[in-house]
This record gives sequence, C-alpha cells and structure tokens, in this order.
Amino acid sequence: MSAIAASLPTDAGAAGCGDAPVLRERGQREVFCGLTGIVWLHRKIQDAFFLVVGSRTCAHLLQSAAGVMIFAEPRFATAIIEERDLAGLADANEELDRVVARLLGRRPDIRMLFLVGSCPSEVIKLDLARAAQRLSQRHMPAVRVLHFSGSGIETTFTQGEDACLTALVPEMPVEPGAARSLLVVGALAEVVEDQFLRLFAALGVGPVRFLPARRAADLPAVGSGTRYLLAQPFLAETARALDARGARRIPAPFPLGAEGTTLWLHAAAQQWGVGERTFREATTIGEQRARHALLRRRERLSGQRVFFFPDSQLEVPLARFLARELGMVPLEVGTPYLHREHLAEELALLPTGVMLSEGQHVENQLDRCRAARPDLTVCGLGLANPLEAEGLATKWSIELVFTPIQGYEQAGDLAELFLRPLARRARLEV
Repeated sequence: MSAIAASLPTDAGAAGCGDAPVLRERGQREVFCGLTGIVWLHRKIQDAFFLVVGSRTCAHLLQSAAGVMIFAEPRFATAIIEERDLAGLADANEELDRVVARLLGRRPDIRMLFLVGSCPSEVIKLDLARAAQRLSQRHMPAVRVLHFSGSGIETTFTQGEDACLTALVPEMPVEPGAARSLLVVGALAEVVEDQFLRLFAALGVGPVRFLPARRAADLPAVGSGTRYLLAQPFLAETARALDARGARRIPAPFPLGAEGTTLWLHAAAQQWGVGERTFREATTIGEQRARHALLRRRERLSGQRVFFFPDSQLEVPLARFLARELGMVPLEVGTPYLHREHLAEELALLPTGVMLSEGQHVENQLDRCRAARPDLTVCGLGLANPLEAEGLATKWSIELVFTPIQGYEQAGDLAELFLRPLARRARLEV
C-alpha cells in the first residue's frame, strides 16, 4: 500500500455492497428521454448546434426543460416531422437538407452540427448517420456534422450525453506516439473544470484535457498514452469507444463530496507517481473546506432515511456521499443501469445491507417506497408531485444533473440540495 493510500479513509476498500444481490426490475418506466441532455450540452460546447429531428412534442420538451432564453438565441431547435413524413408522402432527407442549409446560412457561428434522432425519426427509419455524412461532406470544412440518438425508447435521460460524447470520439485526433495525457470525461460546469485544472497542476498531473471540449476545434487527442477519469457514471458507451481508441480508464469513485473528490484525484495521482507530501499539499485545504461546509448540513441530515428511484444513473455515487459524509440512511438505491465495473469503487463504499435495484417497475417501486415512508425520496418530476401529495418530501433527480455538484467547492451546495426539501417540509408542517 502506498503512503497516499494509507492516509486516505481506511475503509475505502471495504467490501460494502460490491457483492450485494441486485433486484432487477422490468416494467412501466417514468423517465425523461435522452433529448434532455441537449439542455446542458448546448451550453457546454459553445459553437455547436443541436438539431432534433422529431415531433412538436420533442420541441415542447426542449422548450419546457430549457426555459426561455432571454439574452441569447438558443443553440438547439427541432426539425418537425409532419404527418406527410410519417406517411411516407414526403422526402424527409430533402427537407432536412433544406432545413440545415437555412440554419447554417443564418448562423455562421456554428462549427459543429449534431443531428439528434428521436422516437419519430427512428419509427420512420430515417438514416441520420447517412444524412450526417452527406451534410458533412457538403459543409466541411466550415461545419462538421455528426449524429446521435436522443430517442426515449429504452433509454434514460442522461444517456443522451453518453450518445453525444460517443459520437465525438471518432472525431478526436490521434495522440502522437505514446504521449501520456489525462482526459476527464463528462460534461462539467466551466467553474468546476477550472478548479480541477488548478488541482491537477498542483499535483503535477497532465497535460489535462476535457471531453467535451468547450469549442469544436479543441477536441482532445487520444492514443495509447491517454488515461481517462470518468466525471459522470452514465458514460458506458463513451468509455467503450475510448477503450477502442487505445485509452485506458483510471478506476475511481466519482468526485462528489470531500471523500469522493479526494479519492478521484488520488487515483490520477497514483498513475502519475505523485508522492504523499505533494498530494496532501495540493488537496488538504480544499478537502478541509469541503468537510467544514458539510459539517453543519450533517447535523440536520444525519439519520434521515432516503429512497432513490431509478432516473439519472447518479444514484449510487449520491447514496455513497449521503451515507458516508452526511450520515443519511439509504433504504433502496434504484438506478436505470448498474455498471458494476464503473461503479465498483462506489459499491465498495456503500454501507452493507443497502438494497440495490436496477431498471424500473414503477408500481412495484412505489409500493416499496410507500411502505418504507422515507424521510426523503429522490425521483423524477413525474413522481414527485404525487408523492408530495401523499406527505413524502421529494428531491428532483434532474436538478442534480443541471447543477454543478462535483469537486471540493461544490460539496456544500450538493448537500444543500438534499437539505432544502426537508427544510421546506418542516416549515409546511408547522
């Protein structure tokens, strides 16, 4: 065991829930579709545009999820599939070409255009891969055209980001030779990226790059010397694509809370041979500040029981954070998909005895939630209001994706997101 590892939490490698049985559920689901990912991705890739090939329902979803953009024109839109398209009476490809030409003529700032598939486009078998290839040939080098599916058929909403990043991987340039670099994978708020860059620089880890990059021209290189850290737990296909390009994943918990961030940074530090003293000098102040921010929230949250419905794939890391750093008691941790390899370090840190479920059968899970009467239920928007009406405090899981929650500086904010609904419930009961 290295000196660094010895200075970290002593139970970081405990058995936890690594070998725990998993209840696999299949049935009615209550989730957003993958189009929702556009809401944060269009802000992240600053010169990209997301064109959904879908219905008016798709357009309404994006407008409702994103809100009204008052000060800037949004960088997403919907190419509406009409009844004539569904009936095969119109050439959807010709119409799509015309829409794209008009869009690029009006928005010369676009450097990357994503054609985003939807349920309607998949139903009519519209080949967006071929369309993207055709349009890219027509509009390159000014604009690169890619495609991914945001369909709600057998997906959950965070898989939209996974599909988008997977589409980017083949476009990443080749890292020459075996040059070593660190790639942080997953859309992060710019303030969080900047914080991590400072920490990695203090550790002497690098060069450090991010996927997705802030601009289309800044796609990071990848090669056999690339080591990558996942910043989000829902990027299975992206990881598989990076592995195929020769990159190798650094196993680590996810950077949520003081402990999770320290272990995540430590995993990279080990790869770069960073010594204990350097590691502690770089991380101690941030970790202490995070733990201080968590302390007063822990006083309010300790002992509170929490139930997770499957929604975002963030459930396991969040349950670890709530249990270990805030003293909450996870009753059931449901997740749409349990990737045992990517979550191995998280599962090892979960308290023994936590019930794990994968997939969704909403009626069964509602029955278990009602029987348990948790102090807090983490779920999707569609379930929150009915459960609130039954007297249960709820937390919208989608807010945990929209909000910067990774890293030391955001640890207190993350805890506050779980404290607020309980505080609101307490005020209502007075």
